[in-house]
Amino acid sequence: MLTASLVALLFCAPGACHQGELIFPPQPLHNHGSSLVETPGGALLAVWFHGTGERQNDDVQLMGARLTAEQRAKGNTAWSKPFPMADTPDLPDCNPVLFVDPRGTLWLFWVAIQDNQWGGALLKYRTSTDFEGEGPPRWNWQDIVHTRPLNLEQRYNEMLDAITGDLKTVIDTNETLRKEVDAARAASHDKLSRRLGWMTRIHPIMTSDSRMMLGLYSDVFNCALAAFTGDWGKTWTFSEPILDPDAANIGNIQPSFVVKKNGDIMAFMRDNGLLNYLPTATSKDGGITWSPLARLKIRNPGSSVECIPLKSGNWLLVCNDLADGRHRLSAYLSPDEGATWPWSRPLEDEPGDGGSFSYPSVTESRDGLVHCTYSWRKRDTDGSSIKHVAFNEAWVKAGKQ
Repeated sequence: MLTASLVALLFCAPGACHQGELIFPPQPLHNHGSSLVETPGGALLAVWFHGTGERQNDDVQLMGARLTAEQRAKGNTAWSKPFPMADTPDLPDCNPVLFVDPRGTLWLFWVAIQDNQWGGALLKYRTSTDFEGEGPPRWNWQDIVHTRPLNLEQRYNEMLDAITGDLKTVIDTNETLRKEVDAARAASHDKLSRRLGWMTRIHPIMTSDSRMMLGLYSDVFNCALAAFTGDWGKTWTFSEPILDPDAANIGNIQPSFVVKKNGDIMAFMRDNGLLNYLPTATSKDGGITWSPLARLKIRNPGSSVECIPLKSGNWLLVCNDLADGRHRLSAYLSPDEGATWPWSRPLEDEPGDGGSFSYPSVTESRDGLVHCTYSWRKRDTDGSSIKHVAFNEAWVKAGKQ
């Protein structure tokens, strides 16, 4: 009998492979911020947040769905009916992240918004060892991650003090932006404000057999950092913020971490500033401190990205790659650990008002296929959904070079 992995490859063979489907029919409510994993049993498990809006709507909850190993083996792309994954009563639950650790334990990270503002996000997680059956995982533990950024007050104010030139003029002449910067400076001096508001977005990585590194970001401070646990969530430590005193490089959030062969860690981030090019930074000490920002020659309209290393040795990056919107979502391949990106191909590409496709979550399954889920909405379609696509490297390389 053919295994699910082999059948999946045969279903796509020969050569380039690409297939995709909506996880559920478009709905009038908001569906956004998905995360995807392959379970040890070969199923695909997805989660997203769902409700009448985002942080300002207290009905927002986390929903999930699965595509079983048996369905995948048969080429069946019909996902299960959505089921609840987490719901904090009367609070918005947002930005879920799934992860299966080396022990085979499933993690769900997310934030519960305490005051309908992103700065009031409280970071939570739950774990499960029983998640291969129908419906939601059976959760056996839940806790809160109390975030304590390293040297945030000092580093953040050094960055603000260094702002000069055009950006200083923009801030000084834009009353809304100036008030936001003033509020962030005040928050940096307040212990509670420094510790709340840190949110998840991208899969964590393992930097050793037991050390997990989870990317966090703040919409108050417009920067990213890393959280670490070496004892499976019993205790957590934190990095310095990924900040750059260069005033032109303010606004980098939602980090995606990749470890290079020499042990350096690269962070690929969303551009939340004014340059609209994808920012990166590098750590040479395991993610504790970070280099000044660099910029890829890939546009970013202020939208989430994810980068993962593939079994082939190539790196895969999925991102919106236009300066003016989320209507094109593309996959890129790098043969040299992110130095160059010679191959790319759009997963979605519509005119500016034709749709919105964003917030990719990316994983490589054991059969060598890349799986990606993302927020999906098209013009002339009543509602939104989460889309799943599967493709291989040959499909990306068949695009432009």
